Amino acid sequence: MFDVNMIRKDFPMLNGKLMHEHPLIYFDNGATTLKPQVVIHSVCDYLTNYSGNAHRGDYDLSHEVDEQYEKTREIVKKFIHAQRKEEIVFTSGTTDSLNLVAYGYGKTHLKAGDEILLTVAEHASNTLPWFDVAREVGAIVKFIELDEKGRLTLENVKKAMSEKTKILAIAEVTNVLGYKAPMKEICAYAHQLKAIVVADGAQSVPHQNTDVQDTDVDFLAFSGHKMCGPTGVGVLYGKYDLLCETKPTRLGGGSNSRYNSCGVVTLKNPPYKFEAGTPNIEGVIGLGSAINYLSHLNMNDIEAHEKELRAYCIDKMSQLDNLEIYNQESTGAIAFNIKGVFSQDAASLFNTYGIAVRAGQHCAKILDEFLSVSSTLRVTFYFYNTKEEIDQFIDVCKKGDDFLDAFFG
Repeated sequence: MFDVNMIRKDFPMLNGKLMHEHPLIYFDNGATTLKPQVVIHSVCDYLTNYSGNAHRGDYDLSHEVDEQYEKTREIVKKFIHAQRKEEIVFTSGTTDSLNLVAYGYGKTHLKAGDEILLTVAEHASNTLPWFDVAREVGAIVKFIELDEKGRLTLENVKKAMSEKTKILAIAEVTNVLGYKAPMKEICAYAHQLKAIVVADGAQSVPHQNTDVQDTDVDFLAFSGHKMCGPTGVGVLYGKYDLLCETKPTRLGGGSNSRYNSCGVVTLKNPPYKFEAGTPNIEGVIGLGSAINYLSHLNMNDIEAHEKELRAYCIDKMSQLDNLEIYNQESTGAIAFNIKGVFSQDAASLFNTYGIAVRAGQHCAKILDEFLSVSSTLRVTFYFYNTKEEIDQFIDVCKKGDDFLDAFFG
């Protein structure tokens, strides 16, 4: 297991002070993560020392950019255990990746009467594109029932699927309730019925080992900024044959081999047909650096540390009678409220003590149909968080009994 105190020295934001002089306690890692110095350095190194374009020039500088850019594709391939690097498409993030699948594959393969299965726990990025595509082609969006705790089970997947089901679009780990889906079993059953499985990996890939060949998932989307990388860069993994069938949603330089004035266009093979225009080069290079950093720490150790933190926090929270916890047994986020206090007001209270938590609907705006509550507080940990930080968080939770005195006292 790694030394957390040593790791924290790698993160500049954990070694400074907020404006009101409280040390930062960052518990909003589900939204984005802090960046280690090695990632910052890799981005600055590109911008300072070899800031040419990728796939554009026949000179040494451009070749160096190509080398670093494509090296990240190989790094991602190894990290998620893809079969080949051509299955790795660089996008602007999970949202972009899921939209590419919905419009590039779903819109061209679905027809009237086909069914798309989601859950009410999905992020908007894995809901709204499917709503739109379904309207355009006449497909039907249906929802897989969650169990009483909010978990997606294989049993409920089987109940929801039929011969009309063509696509399942589900989160590997949901971003509010934090439950982990049995992806391998779901993919195996879906493939028996010849359905495609699209996985939102935004909350899973940064926190656990990912093996796309083992789960046999068809598409997987995730973001760099949720795993210590830069913002504005992400990945779409797709099985190569499926990527060949997927239509690019953007066209331009770099995506084609040739075209003529008659409108005859020959696109490049995946992944390049999806990467039109100048890419986010520094973002991709920073992502490669972030993945190397995570790999050095070891994903199993990261997962074990977060699991220990979550269990410790739940134990402490459960001893307080002024909290409502909605997902005690999950592995990811902790969703809760301070009784009698609006979530955004409670988040402001935590902020006065330098503690960053998320409040609201967390882009899962139909989950309230399951939880029967309009908004929640959300705490999400990463490997640089500590039990000492949780103790300070619990102290503020206790102050919620008398919210006004705590806030203005």
